[in-house]
Amino acid sequence: MTAKPFKKGATYDDLRDVPDHFVAEMFDGDLYASPRPGLPHVHATSVLTGQLIGGFHRSGPGGWVILCEPELHFGNDVLVPDLAGWRRERLPSVPPDAYVTLAPDWVCEVLSAATESIDRGRKLRVYARERVGHVWLVDPLRRTIEVLALDSGGWAAAARHEGSANVCAAPFAGQALDLGALWI
Repeated sequence: MTAKPFKKGATYDDLRDVPDHFVAEMFDGDLYASPRPGLPHVHATSVLTGQLIGGFHRSGPGGWVILCEPELHFGNDVLVPDLAGWRRERLPSVPPDAYVTLAPDWVCEVLSAATESIDRGRKLRVYARERVGHVWLVDPLRRTIEVLALDSGGWAAAARHEGSANVCAAPFAGQALDLGALWI
């Protein structure tokens, strides 16, 4: 399924007017509104958040700030990843604003039919441009995690994990994740 813009030539006010039961994002002035994700998506995101926050949020290796659905502003682009993380030395505290302009060190997009083309296309291009170091693409229906690493301005496949194994994935290589817990 290919996502189509909700409105071309949109402004941030247009984005704010999108009803709450949609996730609104902008790419070069084109507004996209995706329906809220289904329960397999929500479950995978929730479990993954718990696993990462338990091991890395404050005191884990390197110390991380991990946020659920933060609004990221990069020029004319407004993105809402499912999860994003900043190394604590780059983001010592969470700003009081409704959005963040500092690119994360890691982003996780949980794929769904309504958003996969945006996640794999427009979002990956913006994340590369903004120099996000790692992106995870989690597919709760296929039960996979693709780990991408920024390499010379583009994405290189660093690893692909599937099923119910315990895995370590960059940039959180110091903690094993229980993949089986992510899937309904």
